[in-house]
Amino acid sequence: MAKKVADQIVEMLVNNNVKRIYAVTGDSLNELNDAVRRSGKIKWIHVRHEEVGAYAAAAEAELDGLACCAGSSGPGHVHLINGLYDANRSGVPVIAIASTINTPEFGVDYFQATNTYKLFDDCSVYNEVASTPKQVPRMLQAAIQNAVHRKGVAVFGLPGDVSAMPAEESATSMYNYHSETVLRPSDNEMRKLADLVNKHPKISIYCGIGAREAHDDIIKLAGLLKAPIGYSFRGKMGMQHNNPYEVGMTGLLGVPSAFHAMHESDVVILLGTDFPYEHFMPLKNKIIQVDEKPERLGRRAKLEMGLTGKITDTVAALLPLINEKEDASFLNAQLEFYKKVKENLNVYVKDAGTENHISPEYVASTIDEMANNDTIFTVDTGMCCVWGARYIHGTGKRIMLGSFNHGSMANAMPMAIGAQLAYPDRQVVAFCGDGGLSMLLGDLATIKQYNLPIKLIVFNNRSLGMVQLEMQVQGLPNNETDMVNPNFEMIAQAMGFKGISVTKPADVRRSLEEAFELDGPVLVSVFTNPQALAMPPKMEFDQMKGYTLSISKMILSGRMDEVSEMVKTNYKHIKEVL
Repeated sequence: MAKKVADQIVEMLVNNNVKRIYAVTGDSLNELNDAVRRSGKIKWIHVRHEEVGAYAAAAEAELDGLACCAGSSGPGHVHLINGLYDANRSGVPVIAIASTINTPEFGVDYFQATNTYKLFDDCSVYNEVASTPKQVPRMLQAAIQNAVHRKGVAVFGLPGDVSAMPAEESATSMYNYHSETVLRPSDNEMRKLADLVNKHPKISIYCGIGAREAHDDIIKLAGLLKAPIGYSFRGKMGMQHNNPYEVGMTGLLGVPSAFHAMHESDVVILLGTDFPYEHFMPLKNKIIQVDEKPERLGRRAKLEMGLTGKITDTVAALLPLINEKEDASFLNAQLEFYKKVKENLNVYVKDAGTENHISPEYVASTIDEMANNDTIFTVDTGMCCVWGARYIHGTGKRIMLGSFNHGSMANAMPMAIGAQLAYPDRQVVAFCGDGGLSMLLGDLATIKQYNLPIKLIVFNNRSLGMVQLEMQVQGLPNNETDMVNPNFEMIAQAMGFKGISVTKPADVRRSLEEAFELDGPVLVSVFTNPQALAMPPKMEFDQMKGYTLSISKMILSGRMDEVSEMVKTNYKHIKEVL
């Protein structure tokens, strides 16, 4: 039997170490699906919704390199969009196969037709449609190269009729070149950088995910400079462990100590971070930014120096140029402040809450204590991100995945699917918001179908918690943020796996132990306190005024019971914002 285009595509994906295609089969994807079946070297993962497939592929790509998802004509394409936006903004290499209508039907408003060029243009680094068999190998090769080297989503448009045609070999190279390069600023710029940090006494370092591979050298640099180290959410797992100089995370989900260290220093060194919240950046300090992508330099803050380079290469070259500082008073003061911040965070852990109002901080801290040294965590956007950011600690082997750049709801469960398939022998724990899980509830069936031993922890606060907080700091009373949830325990059981409901603080540890010991998927629905808030490390006067105003409006509208519960729950935040 002659090789079809679909067979050629599968062969190329296999040769590039793609192990799975996440998709809902049908229509224009059928030939590709059958080629996967015939190959036996790649697995078709039947998700219930293409958005889940895109998120799962994004998680696998971040953990394990290139990954692939697919969507069929029209609706399948549209369903991919949210997950592809997330993957592209996170800079992970994903191939999205957008199979589409047969070529004779192009341009005549045919059933399920979409303009893939327009549809995917804003969430991809490569976006083309092959209309002949001869184009396919060269175009897919270009898609793979762009995804890997430009670190983003490459969309490969594939008409259904083309996938069934006889394959044609390419005249150009089908090999991907992964050459190792050294990328750092020039010697002259390195000397200027060293001179600047050598002459100022108070230095702080702030790291993003791009600094992960340079962990050991950054610790050496901090030791020489007597500099505290803060980090972004994506940078946490790579920088927190074995780090005597860490002062935590800043930003909306961070703690006051990292914010304080950056603002009190003379010079702030930003390493491998595209931290988006410029309001948390100091204004009067000298800021140095080093990033592999020069287009990122200076787009979040005014810089004293903007340098292009890999963090590993740049820091290694900088170390011999640094004069060790003798005065550690600035560093010691920041570490002491961080110690007090951690003590304050532990107050929330010690107060486990009450029936149906379990402290989410207590739940997250207990999971941190019980989880494996190399657990992969996924966190839903919103309050789950807060609890993960503040209470899950890095070990050097743990990984945390989330929609940190795109900020979408419902990402934790789909990402857990991709993570567990990529690493079947590692523990995968998903911090799911009740709102997020409800959005894509159907793919619990995917978890059961492939019997993935994911532990889904649902922070069941019966509300859109982060939205509630956002409304309050704007001076708006809560409105339509409450949720009437299904019984998640029974839903898990209906899907065919273990479900557990936890309503009392005393049952949290026992229930988690049961979940972690079971071999297979488990959903634990914990009834957490809907009034538990997460104050950012920097509270503006307008935010405090808005919060007070929202409470006043709630009192006037007769919702005194909610106000009373909110105040009782969050009195511990007073120390953080005064």
